[in-house]
Amino acid sequence: MNLNVISKGTEALAKKDEFRPVNDDSVPDIEKITKRLDMLDRRLDNVDSIVTAVAERVMKQPITLNITCSKCGQKIEIAIIGTEKPGR
Repeated sequence: MNLNVISKGTEALAKKDEFRPVNDDSVPDIEKITKRLDMLDRRLDNVDSIVTAVAERVMKQPITLNITCSKCGQKIEIAIIGTEKPGR
């Protein structure tokens, strides 16, 4: 529930927002938002899988990441070394 605060002197009063039922025009918007949330969820699952695979590889052997800054063009090299796979 959203409340608008009305200031009256030193007192603050809360005013309830009016209830507005969902109209038929907003249903496609809700469906679009649902589809976008599902797409975002799938993308996050894919990123999680990639990060997990990299972490497992790192724990087995050394890995080097070479990153180039898109703004200044500076090259950054990150070396990660692990000794064993973490237990689950």
